[in-house]
Amino acid sequence: MRTDLRVQLFFDKELAMVSTDNLTTYLLEVIQCHLAVTCALLLIILAVIRWFIRDSHKVDGFHQKHVFITGCDSGFGNLLARQLDGKGLHVVAACLTEKGAADLAALTSTRLKTLLLNVTDSASIGRAVEFVSKEVGERGLWGLVNNAGRSVPIGPTEWMKLEDFTKVLDVNLIGVIEVTLQFLPLLKKAQGRVVNVASILGRLSLTGGGYCLSKWGVEAFSDSLRRDMHHFGIKVSIIEPGFFKTAVTRVDLIEADLRRLWTRLPQEVKDSYGKTYCDDYVKAQGFSMDILCSADLSKVTRCMEHALTARFPRTRYGAGWDAKFFWIPLSYLPSFVSDFVTNMFLPPPKDQRNV
Repeated sequence: MRTDLRVQLFFDKELAMVSTDNLTTYLLEVIQCHLAVTCALLLIILAVIRWFIRDSHKVDGFHQKHVFITGCDSGFGNLLARQLDGKGLHVVAACLTEKGAADLAALTSTRLKTLLLNVTDSASIGRAVEFVSKEVGERGLWGLVNNAGRSVPIGPTEWMKLEDFTKVLDVNLIGVIEVTLQFLPLLKKAQGRVVNVASILGRLSLTGGGYCLSKWGVEAFSDSLRRDMHHFGIKVSIIEPGFFKTAVTRVDLIEADLRRLWTRLPQEVKDSYGKTYCDDYVKAQGFSMDILCSADLSKVTRCMEHALTARFPRTRYGAGWDAKFFWIPLSYLPSFVSDFVTNMFLPPPKDQRNV
């Protein structure tokens, strides 16, 4: 019995050795037969590993760097200010309201400074530059985060007047441009960073009004700024968030403004859309926001922090799973595909014509 067991173990070992040898031989044959593919795969793996290592490198001297952030009353700006303050950076947080500034100051260290800023007011921007200049001294400003923004009025283009577009463009685009231009001398001193908050709506125009226009403008402005300032050591990054629960996506504000737009329309225009269209549109907006909006704002602020603290910041950051795997890929598809997807989220008007 023992002899049979020993014989069986011997043959099992021999079989395992043969199998291992055969497998090794087979793998070597595959590699030799597909040498080009194997080399390509190895190069891809090495490139990915190099990218991850390079992406993880941080700048030094956090405790000596100053960052100026707009739109810190709530949302991304508020969370980023607290996040960077916790990392030891000197944050100057600009808020629109005194309450927003006081609430933020109560949650942070004495190192963080707040000020009031209206990005549509040149004098207000000038006062902010003067305040920050005194704070940073000869070191200059390391980071500027253009985060302040508004969404309403949004809705069907026909419902808009020119002033509805300018209300949003003045904050989201012209404000970004003027703030950046006034702070550039301080940024050049530090060879710092500019982080501009755009949106996936800067790639896909999903609704009418000034919001999508402004975010497309932020994308273009950031691209030209990046190329121009590269010579002076300033790096420019664009943040492209998907849908998140912030003041910009508050359903009650959007609904109230949509009803305001609907109320002032001529009766002829209302009739072309149908009596219930406004209610249907509001319901569709609310339903879409409930499904799409994420409450985890840190997905965006982590991108902002990386753009400010990484030795090699990225040019663009898609923030949120919906941005990375749905909206941004959709923006590369033919227009008829993105049009079809967009129309799925909104009701058709009564007088829709099949063309």
